Amino acid sequence: MAPPAVSVLRSPDALQHLVWRGDQVASAAPGIATGHAALDAVLPGKGWPVGALTEILVPHTGVGELGLILPLLQRVPERRWAVCIAPPGQLYAPALSSAGIPLERLLLVDAESPAHARWAARQSLNSHSCAAVVMWLAEADNGALRRLQLAAEESATTLILIRPATVAGQPSPAVLRLALTARDGGVDVRVLKRRGPQLAGPVAIDLPRLPVRPAPSPQSTQPSGHAVIHALVRPLPARSAPAGLRTGAG
Repeated sequence: MAPPAVSVLRSPDALQHLVWRGDQVASAAPGIATGHAALDAVLPGKGWPVGALTEILVPHTGVGELGLILPLLQRVPERRWAVCIAPPGQLYAPALSSAGIPLERLLLVDAESPAHARWAARQSLNSHSCAAVVMWLAEADNGALRRLQLAAEESATTLILIRPATVAGQPSPAVLRLALTARDGGVDVRVLKRRGPQLAGPVAIDLPRLPVRPAPSPQSTQPSGHAVIHALVRPLPARSAPAGLRTGAG
């Protein structure tokens, strides 16, 4: 007869690494460094979450959200894309180039509606060819956000939504939510949600000043050297789940 099974009891201390307490910052897979040491220090994974949804909430566009994600866009690996979907205004290519963003690996997507923007984000994530997807999105219910979170998780891609501060009180599946407030020389970042305890106060981040796009002259409506790729994305009417992105002028 086989001897009876022996239970091996472990001490509580030996199991501590398997338990996350709400008063501790959760251990997480390494994130993508934000380029801001003070922010990395308070984030699980020490950077932007990979394979997860992050929300950046702003009181108005231009408060400093582009400067905050600038290092992420600067570090796009070769053979990978950074996708910016539905920006509220045309991004100025010479300024982005002078800031060190590789324009040949930057894809800008115009969308006719929030639904089209969300569709473009899912297609970008499902392509498994993107290092990061950034989307300006005002309208989305919790179901739509969960689908985006799932797509980010399945593709192991960093997904950042830039949304109005008015949605701060709404539920969200985002693993990280940051609220920005402008200050002289940068932004104050309040961590509204993370896998860990609340912070006592905001994190002060200094940001570089980006040149603004000059007003177009009557003779020309496009700046010279505009090398950023544009794509007008619409779902194909006969297919509910298109295989890829359509590009075109318009």
